[in-house]
Amino acid sequence: MMKFLLSLFIITLSLFAAQSALESFKSGDYKKAFKLYEIDAKAGDTKAQNALSYLYFNGLGIKSDSKKGLYWLEKAAALNDAVAQYDLGMMYLNGYNVEKNKKAAFNWLSSASDLNNTDAQYNLALMFYNGDGTDLNVTASVNLLDKAARKGHQKSSKNIGRIYMQLLEFENATYWLERNAQTGDEEAYYLLAEVYCNLEKYSDAKKWAKKSIDSGNMEASQLWEKYKLEKY
Repeated sequence: MMKFLLSLFIITLSLFAAQSALESFKSGDYKKAFKLYEIDAKAGDTKAQNALSYLYFNGLGIKSDSKKGLYWLEKAAALNDAVAQYDLGMMYLNGYNVEKNKKAAFNWLSSASDLNNTDAQYNLALMFYNGDGTDLNVTASVNLLDKAARKGHQKSSKNIGRIYMQLLEFENATYWLERNAQTGDEEAYYLLAEVYCNLEKYSDAKKWAKKSIDSGNMEASQLWEKYKLEKY
């Protein structure tokens, strides 16, 4: 019974410390935040490990130390924290505080992607699309963008329709481009007009070409003339 009560006390203390650390961080008391996060980080709390890493990298509440920042980030990543895995992947991809290593970037982004981190899925998709650090694989790129876009990732949603166009998968392209257009993506207006011309759905093409022309796109005017869209 005593052991259970002690565990409950530790859990309660940990939750209090986490909240107190966050409040200290928000108020700018970084030294106090550091001390509180350090306690939880050493106890295996991945969120605290992430926070401690951030404080070390940015010299907040403690002297800046990239090695210790990397140490705590790797600790969190090893415990399957998707945010830490994503951050590590991007650090290795861009050479931020570490030497550039595309293989390490690919591996960490893959791990974060498997844990459904949409930012990781997007950046991994770009690596596949460009053959950057891995073999070029447009199908894998599209699959990852689709996963991220369906979870509301804006950059994935914006790019996937364009890639479907390149693959000549016009029906899939229209689904995503229509969604983009509804958010005011002016480039999507023109691309939709072009796709609908390819599908010979000229009344739909006319609608989007007109919107594109109204937004100042000269290519849309050329498309209008080429397909004589005024007839539809």
